Amino acid sequence: MVKLKIDNRQITATEGATILEAARAAGIAIPAMCNNSDSGHFASCMVCLVSERNSGSMLPACSAMAGGGMDIITSDPAIVESRKMALELLLSEHIGDCEGPCRVSCPAGMDIPLMNTFLAAGMTDKALETVMNHIAFPSVLGRICPAPCEGACHRKGIDAPVAVCALKRFAGDNGKRTFTPSPARQGRVAIVGAGIAGLSAAYYLRLKGISCELFDSSPLPGGALRYLAGEGKLDRKVLEEEISFILGSGVQFHPGTTVDKSRFTELALGYDAVVVATGNFSEDISHWGLTNNGKQVTVDKQSLQTSIANVFAAGNVNRSTRLAVRSAGQGREAACSIARMLEGGEPAGQRRFNSRVGRLRQSEHATFMKEASAVARLEPSNGRGYSPGEAASEAARCMHCECLKPEGCTLRDLAGRYGASQRRFGYEERKTIKKNSEHDLLTHEPGKCIKCGICVRLSAGNGEKPGLAYLGRGYDVEIAVPFGESISGAIKKSGALLAQSCPTGALSLKAGKIIKI
Repeated sequence: MVKLKIDNRQITATEGATILEAARAAGIAIPAMCNNSDSGHFASCMVCLVSERNSGSMLPACSAMAGGGMDIITSDPAIVESRKMALELLLSEHIGDCEGPCRVSCPAGMDIPLMNTFLAAGMTDKALETVMNHIAFPSVLGRICPAPCEGACHRKGIDAPVAVCALKRFAGDNGKRTFTPSPARQGRVAIVGAGIAGLSAAYYLRLKGISCELFDSSPLPGGALRYLAGEGKLDRKVLEEEISFILGSGVQFHPGTTVDKSRFTELALGYDAVVVATGNFSEDISHWGLTNNGKQVTVDKQSLQTSIANVFAAGNVNRSTRLAVRSAGQGREAACSIARMLEGGEPAGQRRFNSRVGRLRQSEHATFMKEASAVARLEPSNGRGYSPGEAASEAARCMHCECLKPEGCTLRDLAGRYGASQRRFGYEERKTIKKNSEHDLLTHEPGKCIKCGICVRLSAGNGEKPGLAYLGRGYDVEIAVPFGESISGAIKKSGALLAQSCPTGALSLKAGKIIKI
């Protein structure tokens, strides 16, 4: 056995253990990417760097052996900066979108590619469930949203963007709505304003099992959607149905209730949280004690928390853009922030790192079109909405340019944790995107590879012939199939293991595939 210190704790480690293994056995976390217990020690990413106090040396924890008398520091400003730099060097060669540009540009953050996957497969109920994970008004917004997502769609540069808005409308009009709330939680929330922001906040609070009450001066809920939107643009029946579904989730609605400065103070003191979703900012609101600039309430951009800790502001009251989908998205985010606060955490969620490739080159179009139907954009034949066949056909045009492993990418997680920048060491011109989907289980994207070699060692250890190997030299080295063979011929039995073990999206399971190891 070996005795050493890690973060001023006396640790006893097994003879021959690495610093990383010794730390993990003691419950001390050290980040790592290129480490895999089944593939042997091979330091390459340098994200696991630690410092040895006695010598002042930086060591890769995944391969440096734990030695007697060592005094290891796992985190200090120099270590954090070294890890950040290591991540930025890896990101400088990383080519790919973490999330599709459609989702990034959607003010509500809806998972548009997943909706398209379900619709293309005829799974309308699952498509609607996907939409309502972020948008409580799919049928309404499917009719009035200006569709910023379509403006960002990579397919736009080839022929025409995917008709996301019409597909969202189809899901809302034809899918079966279900409401399955989490177990009831402690806490009461007051929502001032029953427009799209307030109603959305109410829906997601109820979904999280939190009691909430809506207060509005008007006799009916709906806000600007009801009282300002023209009948010709928005069918009142559609609006009524979606509002009724939200109120039916257990929301208490208090119509004809004016909230002034005195009433607001009562709500802020009497409820665990308050959401201000009044629509446009007003002179009266400027006297409620919330920090403002005379035009809008000032909020934290991530949490929507105001200068009063338990008060949040969503919609036009904090930024008058008159974009309904933005108000809907903010209503949801306010609900999520309140849920985190009631659990004792910080209201603000961590903004996730998102790799971006920008506009696709013409030479890359064919690579992405392999994932999509080549048919032209389809407009509803009846002028109102898609038929099931039309919706499936249009959804199949999605090129699925998002990463197939957005939640399982260690590089993305660590880049967000350390605030790494993709541009610090970026090339003037990025490399061409390559994507190989010929394997029945795997998608291989070499531009996302960090060359850790885990897949090389695992494929060899599992008897794959020829497996994967390092090809090329210097900066041009890449991991690929040797001897010009196909990846489907090189990897026959360990595809799921390689996808699971890859720390990025370089090797990932195709959409819909399930790992069985």
